[in-house]
Amino acid sequence: MTRALEVSEISKTIRYQVIQMSKNGRAPHLGSSLSCVDLIVAAYHAFLRINPTIPADPLRDRFILSKGHAVSTLYAMLAYKKFFPMKDLKSFNSDGSNLPEHPTPGCVPGIEMATGSLGHGLSVGIGMALAARILKQSYRVMVLLSDGECNEGSVWEAAMFSPSKKLDNLIAIVDFNKWQATERSEEVMALSPLKDKWSAFGWETYEIDGHNIDEILDVYAKLANENGKPKAIIAHTVKGKGVSFMEDDNNWHYRIPNDDEFEKVKLEFGIIE
Repeated sequence: MTRALEVSEISKTIRYQVIQMSKNGRAPHLGSSLSCVDLIVAAYHAFLRINPTIPADPLRDRFILSKGHAVSTLYAMLAYKKFFPMKDLKSFNSDGSNLPEHPTPGCVPGIEMATGSLGHGLSVGIGMALAARILKQSYRVMVLLSDGECNEGSVWEAAMFSPSKKLDNLIAIVDFNKWQATERSEEVMALSPLKDKWSAFGWETYEIDGHNIDEILDVYAKLANENGKPKAIIAHTVKGKGVSFMEDDNNWHYRIPNDDEFEKVKLEFGIIE
């Protein structure tokens, strides 16, 4: 099996798990979680150097999910990689669970910081990347942001700071699913041309289809380039990707699947129980 096919198969597994978690935990933000599945699966399967048996290894790569409302995808991927038991996913968003709707530091192995209050992840990632440079360590820092998060001034302050310190061990990925909580992203703020904006700030910038596994793997393979520039990936994605009646429907920012809808999901995924 090719690596791209492996990632595709894992992504399907993670998507179904995320939908199940939303239903069982009565948790919203399903559309946002589904749009970033392929990016996260490919990162953990083919790029990030993190050993789940030593999750606090000081030499590990760091992954920050700045769009913390999509954490169900990250939890599912961490469980798949055996950072913690898969059975724990059943407790997502329940009272007393180690898997809250938005991540908190140390809630489970593999979570680097509390996120969900948008606009902070990239700045914290900069601190980690700068620390690596000061300590002469080789770890890399990957930060996944939402397109709506790019409305925040703190993101652009971070975007200016990173090239000034030549942080070529820092990677920002924008999950550009074209929606925010209540409107199209372009109707809220003039984000486009997003690639040109990041390039103008001094980043080595790529633009990809965030659901084309070959494109994702190809661009990840280029990220080790030590040319003194931080890397930015503008990943065009679809909110609710993977479920026909959820795709590009912003109602699934807050909706939770009911029993009938979950049965439709199972049919689409070929799940027989």
